Amino acid sequence: MIHARFFKAEEKLMGFSISGHAGYDDYGHDIVCASVSSAVQMTANGITEILKLGADVTVEENLIRMMLSKKDAQKGQAFMQALLLHLKLLAEDYEGTIQVNISEVYNNA
Repeated sequence: MIHARFFKAEEKLMGFSISGHAGYDDYGHDIVCASVSSAVQMTANGITEILKLGADVTVEENLIRMMLSKKDAQKGQAFMQALLLHLKLLAEDYEGTIQVNISEVYNNA
């Protein structure tokens, strides 16, 4: 299962952590994993390359994490909300492959 955790502070999405595998199909043929990977890459690239916002991005085996600074959070909301919506819709369409959670955080940055 893919675990998508979004971090929210003061009603703004501050970042996300995505890990796991959907298990919908074999490696290289899993359309759910491909959909999530593509959406996450577009979000991270849109925020850092198009909007030129500062974000702390960590990419490891089976994990990507991105956090916006408090000052840039408002500017990145459209991308963050679009990713959240996309993952929620995928979770509905492909039950048992994606779990989406939102956690309240306290960000003083």
